[in-house]
Amino acid sequence: MRLLHDIDLGYCTNIHRGETWAETFAGLRDYTNQVRQRVCPNDRYGIGLRLSAFAARELADDRSQLDDFRAWMDRNDSYVFTINGFPFGTFHGSRVKEQVYVPDWTTPERLAYTTQLFDLLVDLAPDEKSLSVSTLPGSFKEFIRPETEGEQLSAMVKNLRACVDHIEALREKTGKDLHLGLEPEPLGLFETTPETVEFFGRVLEGCSADESERISRNLGVNYDTCHLAIEYEEPAEAIGRLRDAGVRISKVHLSSALRLEPGDEAVKRLEAFQDEIYLHQVVVRNGSEVTERFRDLSDALSWYKDSPDGAGDEWRVHFHVPIHAQPEALFADTRDHISGLLALLGKDPGWCSHFEMETYTWEVLPVEIRTGDVVDQLVAEYDWCLGEFRTNQLA
Repeated sequence: MRLLHDIDLGYCTNIHRGETWAETFAGLRDYTNQVRQRVCPNDRYGIGLRLSAFAARELADDRSQLDDFRAWMDRNDSYVFTINGFPFGTFHGSRVKEQVYVPDWTTPERLAYTTQLFDLLVDLAPDEKSLSVSTLPGSFKEFIRPETEGEQLSAMVKNLRACVDHIEALREKTGKDLHLGLEPEPLGLFETTPETVEFFGRVLEGCSADESERISRNLGVNYDTCHLAIEYEEPAEAIGRLRDAGVRISKVHLSSALRLEPGDEAVKRLEAFQDEIYLHQVVVRNGSEVTERFRDLSDALSWYKDSPDGAGDEWRVHFHVPIHAQPEALFADTRDHISGLLALLGKDPGWCSHFEMETYTWEVLPVEIRTGDVVDQLVAEYDWCLGEFRTNQLA
């Protein structure tokens, strides 16, 4: 939906299963349209689309399917303004974990997939002025090997610059503001805003002033409020650091992380949040310092059993919990990061116009914290988020 200051708000359809185009379209018909009817029945409804590489190829190879989708959006007063291009392959129902980073930005496959998403986006949204795609933070830290680090980083820079060239050509052809957002994530190649600024410096290294300007308008950050909250960053400092460095905020993912004070009862209950699908990285703070980072929840739980007295003051867990409510009595959440970010935007609108709710964990949520069915949850998340936008005179 379109809010004040040309802000687009939607939810990411990666919450629904869909690896083929037929499955993706079924999710849009069966769930997204129900949400639209309940939260935006009288205005145009913005869709945050997720397309796997397989579904993207199907759409690109069969124009009739693309035309049918566009006609469906016209009938249902809907439009696409952004695509989540982070997960390349299967994202539900089987082990994803670190494979969500495959292929990474060292590979031609990631480049080809991302440029294809921009080509499709331009065709799907002929009337939209600003369109975005989000993607992974280059790679996963574990994939970077000391003996080949320089080569891997050089390959990433080369591919990202090639993607920028493709986006710029589309920009000149269509007159649209197109932009790619790299998404910092715990244990990604860059996960904090200082690491993000450093990476962007590498991408710009050796560029002329004109080249730097072209990169900076086409390449930015997809700022996930869950991810930066897990890093114990505050919105004012994090957004300020990125903007001061000239890094564009391409899109904001509105999402909330699980947080807790570690103790026997809370850590025992946390076992229910383990699953074999997604990585749930854990960042531990003791006092004002981050003292531990764990690849997955199971690693943190094992560590606690060995040293419960030295488990820190707070854990933040990469588990996207429903935005609109505290998870349960033993846990808190990081919705305050969303509130703080929107308060900043309310005082200085314009530095980002794409906002997408992203609670993709519906299928693995403990049943006790689900709100009705998936449509009920999404509607409740819209209600909470729209309240925050209104509080800050943004809707």
